[in-house]
Amino acid sequence: MLRWTVIFIILALIAGVFGFGGIAAGAASIAKILFFIFIVLFILSLIFGKRFKA
Repeated sequence: MLRWTVIFIILALIAGVFGFGGIAAGAASIAKILFFIFIVLFILSLIFGKRFKA
């Protein structure tokens, strides 16, 4: 999932450089949503991973 976030961030940056505002905004918002989902899943895996290892 982090890979998709990086892909959409790069797409947003390239679209922003070339002046495609709508595409850049769409890709940036998708990247932002995927990033926050990744962070939540990462924190949950840290919490529950430690709990079930013991």
